[in-house]
Amino acid sequence: MVQACAFVVLIVLAGWGITVGAGAMPYRWQWHKIPQFVVRVIDGELYAGPLIRGLGVSLRISALAFGVTIFAGLMAALLLLSRSIVGRGLARIYVEVIRNTPLLVQLYLFYFVLAPILGIGREATGVLALGLFEGAFAAEIIRAGILAVPRAQTEAGQSLGLTRGYIYRFIILPQALRIVLPPLTSLSISLVKHSAIVSAIAIFDLTNEGRNIIADTFMTFEVWLTVALIYLVVTTTMSWLASWLEHRLRTDQPRS
Repeated sequence: MVQACAFVVLIVLAGWGITVGAGAMPYRWQWHKIPQFVVRVIDGELYAGPLIRGLGVSLRISALAFGVTIFAGLMAALLLLSRSIVGRGLARIYVEVIRNTPLLVQLYLFYFVLAPILGIGREATGVLALGLFEGAFAAEIIRAGILAVPRAQTEAGQSLGLTRGYIYRFIILPQALRIVLPPLTSLSISLVKHSAIVSAIAIFDLTNEGRNIIADTFMTFEVWLTVALIYLVVTTTMSWLASWLEHRLRTDQPRS
């Protein structure tokens, strides 16, 4: 409740600041034209405007990239914990290189270098670049979650003669999932925000649609504020869901 009130106060203060700033600028505001870019009514039927269509592209790319994130993060985490020196080295190189270079640079490298080699389009390139970028962060989250599972669980499985793969699949990973689910949910919020960068390779996501509208109407402030508001609504909703999930998992955890 306190967080919700603080959020509302912050939004009110931001709105007040924008209003005061707008009054001091020689700028002709045209907010009445914004609704047509969100939804449109044609012959009595409701259609999504360019901003909503762009949002759909952003959410689709984010969802697909999150799947790549989970796969890449899980593979890297397992390699980091493996007994193979080569596997640990490759995983560490992947994590360190991805985490310590800008996402935009990686996106351009994927688009201009790897995409022609792999024969993939712009959207697939954006999904792959975003997924592998976030996967480097997910790898450390998953690795920490696996290490948080008591070692006695592994030893118990070994005493029963279970293979290492079976132990990870049916004993370790299900318990680690409970630990890593909240931070991975937060990572998905970051992924949605980072998805705006795919507009740099001409993908018609929410950010690119906003840029195109500005080019046609010159309503710079109105459009960018609307785009920011749409992102805010999406990420805030996801944040509340992440908080609810974390609370649910914490309350459902059996007490010792």
